Amino acid sequence: MRDEMIRIVEGYLDGLRKKDLSKVAFAPDVTFESPLSARLSGEQAVVDFLSGLFPAIQDIRVKQHIVEGEFVATVFDLDTTFGVIPVFDCFRVSNGKLRKIRPFYDPRPITNPEES
Repeated sequence: MRDEMIRIVEGYLDGLRKKDLSKVAFAPDVTFESPLSARLSGEQAVVDFLSGLFPAIQDIRVKQHIVEGEFVATVFDLDTTFGVIPVFDCFRVSNGKLRKIRPFYDPRPITNPEES
């Protein structure tokens, strides 16, 4: 179970890295909320938003996964055109699908690059 949950999360991160979310196991009612977005709900809304980030994403380097129950907490470095942004992402995975994606990071490198 733990390995499957990590595989699903890594599939999402790999989709971001490759700029192709077509193979990501999103639940139809997946939710996404980040420091730079309102709460989004539904696979298409989430895919549309994330696809808009593709030009800025250069690489993702996973540092750690922590699994408990239906939740996977992942710490990774997001290498972007704004620099490297450390991210803590909380995922909810159930029935083999991503149900919730909630990244936490400092948005200043994106919103105020001259100040970071």
